[in-house]
Amino acid sequence: MRRASTVPVLMYHHVRPGAGMIATTPENFEDQLRWLAKNGYVSLTTAQFLGHLNGAAVPRKSVLISFDDGYLDNWVYAYPLLKKYGFKATIFLVTAWVRTGPLRPCLGQNNLPDTPEHRACEALIEQGRSDEVILRWDEVQAMQDSGVVEFHSHTHTHTRWDLGQQAANKNTLMAQELAQSRAALAKHLGVVSDQLCWPQGYFDQDYIGLARTAGFRYLYTTDAFGQNRPGGDPAHIYRFAVRNTTGVSVGRRIRIAAHPLIGPLFNGWKKWQRRRRRQP
Repeated sequence: MRRASTVPVLMYHHVRPGAGMIATTPENFEDQLRWLAKNGYVSLTTAQFLGHLNGAAVPRKSVLISFDDGYLDNWVYAYPLLKKYGFKATIFLVTAWVRTGPLRPCLGQNNLPDTPEHRACEALIEQGRSDEVILRWDEVQAMQDSGVVEFHSHTHTHTRWDLGQQAANKNTLMAQELAQSRAALAKHLGVVSDQLCWPQGYFDQDYIGLARTAGFRYLYTTDAFGQNRPGGDPAHIYRFAVRNTTGVSVGRRIRIAAHPLIGPLFNGWKKWQRRRRRQP
């Protein structure tokens, strides 16, 4: 087996008709999965991915597929398509948003539930109506039991405590977030991993220390411009956002991300562009 020198981590939020902000249509998501399958890629479990970070061999054409927040459309559209193509994924769950209730229909069944665009989801969550747009615990359990999707922490409320009036107490509040998230996952799924994804991508050294104290070792970012290599920093796992585009387009991005020479050059160029835009 030719082993991977780096494993790209794909970041999704929504798979829904009409796409919209940070969303992919089911048609494009299927085209992306079809491209991966046609070109011999495998999707790793997080255990396999962490093994890679710690030096274990994984296939050269490996990716990790991740979703943030835990939207209902992940159950309705993404999960059936992942099953269809034999791919695995992980969802980072905002535990305070998850309610209980019966399974809702998913792709291939009748009367599919509405899956609003991102801003509408945010508004409903703010109104205390998260059950209309977020997974239920029974859906989470069904996906986990299938072996197709696994679940990890995305904190309890997805709040940026470093902003606004609460900023002076951000570390205390984040420590509470992490404890509440772990308690919810343990209660409903019976297990909590050592993996955490930062809400809205923000973290600092204080937060990293708090995460480690809480029992989290592997920390996922929204930083796209780096490579996940064996021996790399487990507190800084790189992910890039997948757009509403074709499988060929996503495949091109994956190949760049994984290339031992082009990847670092591309990442360096993008970081330089970002620094330049931020200059006054």
